[in-house]
Amino acid sequence: MKTPSRYFFTKLLLASSLVLGLSACDKLGLGQSDKPAFKGVDLTGAEYARNLSLSDQEGRARSLAEFKGKVVVVFFGYTQCPDVCPTTLAELAEVKRSLGADGERVQGVFVTVDPERDTAPLLKAYLASFDPSFVALRGSEEQTKAMAKEFKIFYAKVPGKTPESYTMDHTAASFIYDTQGRVRVFSRYGSGAQALSDDIKILLAEKS
Repeated sequence: MKTPSRYFFTKLLLASSLVLGLSACDKLGLGQSDKPAFKGVDLTGAEYARNLSLSDQEGRARSLAEFKGKVVVVFFGYTQCPDVCPTTLAELAEVKRSLGADGERVQGVFVTVDPERDTAPLLKAYLASFDPSFVALRGSEEQTKAMAKEFKIFYAKVPGKTPESYTMDHTAASFIYDTQGRVRVFSRYGSGAQALSDDIKILLAEKS
């Protein structure tokens, strides 16, 4: 029988040392990352989606800065949206309720991409059907375009059978902010209420 060579034993010793070294690093925490494991896309440090100043459903000027201390979920859509918008708002309302007392530290913000039809009274009634604490924001056509540029989102009018029956194509996702007002997560439509809840819980648990 062939005797194992010195080369074989050398490789075995090196491999063992590497495994032991990695184990030691893990025990010390050197092999682990402190980065949160978000279900959505991590936007920590992004240099966009930082400013949002528009009028709410009561006609008052609002901005992200005034929600400091809360986890803010910003979603773009329009009241006549047949599926994406109501589903997203319903999921957010469900998550807020499921968090109990912590739900008071979650703020939903709905920004219309259809200010032509989405009047302040209509937005007020629409959001009340999901959660009366949600805030709706709307601006002029120029403000809406500027907001879309700031957030790097897409929206476009799709003609219908009549001039009033058009629909709106738009980015179907939410931007989630931590309690310090920093954008942290891009949550895609279809991820589900549980994924949204998990990401919000991470941000609620963070120390400021």
